[in-house]
Amino acid sequence: MFGRKSAPADTPVIDSAKADGKGRPTPTRKESEAARKATLKVPSDPKAARKAMRERQRSDRVDSRAAMMAGDERRLPARDSGPTRSMLRDLVDSRRSVGEIFIPVAILVLLSGFLQNPIIIQVTYYVWLFMLVAVVLDIVWIVAKTRKQARTVVPDATLKIGDYLYGAMRSLTLRRLRLPPPKFRAGGKPVVPKSR
Repeated sequence: MFGRKSAPADTPVIDSAKADGKGRPTPTRKESEAARKATLKVPSDPKAARKAMRERQRSDRVDSRAAMMAGDERRLPARDSGPTRSMLRDLVDSRRSVGEIFIPVAILVLLSGFLQNPIIIQVTYYVWLFMLVAVVLDIVWIVAKTRKQARTVVPDATLKIGDYLYGAMRSLTLRRLRLPPPKFRAGGKPVVPKSR
């Protein structure tokens, strides 16, 4: 109990060197500060810095716009990217919709409201009511068609309310103003790219 042990116990040898290091020496403070300053590369003049930043932002916008007009799937904004949104765009663009004439009819209804003729106002009221019902029915058709087509084209995707609203808003936009531009003409024929 209080005496010596007969055999010394094996003590594990602790290796002071780490087996899996980072493989390079720790940089000195001078080196790390130089690396940080090199990544900034901002002109010392504030006016020149603002001008360089504006120029860089402008070139980014020009590149994004060119990619959007070309329909480049890789460079589309988050709002338009993904297989679900692509399927929705193709579905809406491949047919004529009542929503395409909604904005022109809305402008005509607004302008005819300035006229004092009660017959024109009455006719305008019924045209407006008919357009609203037709647009709602068209959007319901788009939602139903989207659900059906999504099961076959993109079976693993779950459609959200935002996807349906995206299709509805695209159907309400005039065809010439749609971005990214339609890949299909009304009727389902593919658009032939313009040669320059």
